[in-house]
Amino acid sequence: MKLIVGLGNPGARYEKTRHNVGFMVLDALASCYDLKIDKKQGAALVGQGRLAGQKVLLLKPQTYMNKSGEAVLEIINYYRDAIEDLLVIHDDLDLEVGRLRFKRGGGSGGHNGLKSITQMLNSPDYSRLKIGIGRPTGPMKAEDYVLGALGENERKILPEVIKSSLEGLKVWGTEGIDEAMNKFNGNDIRYE
Repeated sequence: MKLIVGLGNPGARYEKTRHNVGFMVLDALASCYDLKIDKKQGAALVGQGRLAGQKVLLLKPQTYMNKSGEAVLEIINYYRDAIEDLLVIHDDLDLEVGRLRFKRGGGSGGHNGLKSITQMLNSPDYSRLKIGIGRPTGPMKAEDYVLGALGENERKILPEVIKSSLEGLKVWGTEGIDEAMNKFNGNDIRYE
């Protein structure tokens, strides 16, 4: 079974913020495949089903971003050998809005959710789908920016970003991370 984790913060206050783009993509994936992420399991909401013929477990940590790793480790320990692959969907300040990148392993890039997962798993060796949110302009702190609502241009291209993400996740699920990187890294979505 493959485990796909969407990162975000629980609650209505954070629902439409940049930091919750991982939740947004995971919710769209669930909707596309008629899955529900509504079962409370430990510190997460989970849903199970099939993605392009592959058995998947979808996970939304409910621990807030800084402790995402606790929920991920809890689920991995529960399912033990059943988890074959892990992919984490998250926002990325270092990618322009409209860009997405699949990546295998690596550092956290300052992302507290990734730091927590890497620390709890004691390894950075998991796949990622990075969704570009860009950096703030002016003197705004990164923390305030990621917890801020999506801007008008971001909202305009979000459906295309999500659509491309879902296509990439299907490739990842059936053909692996290398094919997802080859086919989707560089296919950037632009807004006017």
